[in-house]
Amino acid sequence: MALGDLRGVIALDGPAGTGKSTVARRLASTLRAAYLDTGAMYRAVTLAVLRGGGDPAEVAKSSGVQMGTNPEDPTVLLDGADVSAEIRGPEVTLAVSEVSAVAEVRRILVDQQRAIIAAAVSAQGGIVVEGRDIGTAVAPDADLKVYLTASADARAQRRTRQDEAAGRAANLEETLADVRRRDDYDSSRAVSPMRKADDAIELDTTDLDLAGVLTSLLDLVDGRELRPRQVVGR
Repeated sequence: MALGDLRGVIALDGPAGTGKSTVARRLASTLRAAYLDTGAMYRAVTLAVLRGGGDPAEVAKSSGVQMGTNPEDPTVLLDGADVSAEIRGPEVTLAVSEVSAVAEVRRILVDQQRAIIAAAVSAQGGIVVEGRDIGTAVAPDADLKVYLTASADARAQRRTRQDEAAGRAANLEETLADVRRRDDYDSSRAVSPMRKADDAIELDTTDLDLAGVLTSLLDLVDGRELRPRQVVGR
């Protein structure tokens, strides 16, 4: 596989609705890098728990989650079947915080995430990784850490638009309540709580569109010299 433009690991953390997934994929595509959505891994395990019950840690060990790292087509396979759409449903969304708070589940998936990151860096040169504990737990030595934020209202509006665009039932008030619930749960859990890494750069996306966020991130990438300088002329 040919090397892309990015050299190293970019960690994008932050709560739901900050535009993290969309901009992470776009950033990875722009840099011809690999991409990993760690939240999708927890959602896939949660789906497996909802389907068959059982101890979440045992499910995490045996569920056979496979992640595609192509930002143009980031597939999520559960026991060989594509569940990319199903893991975004309301049942999984309501249950994922509880499952992801189980210490052994996090240990298992963090080990898998680190292996995916190492393989991607070896094969392509770089990877953009998004989640809630990338800079603090999964890749604490990442070359660039960015913590994306936005107001709860702005995030709820974005989530509602995303659900409507995907054909899922959407209600702004219910989405806002869920955003706040997940913020509280994820930031207060005992294992790997959601927080900004000490050396992460905070980027507020409340008043930025996708192009504005992407431009800001590319400026940070170039500030760290994580891709070759573009030379125009001689």
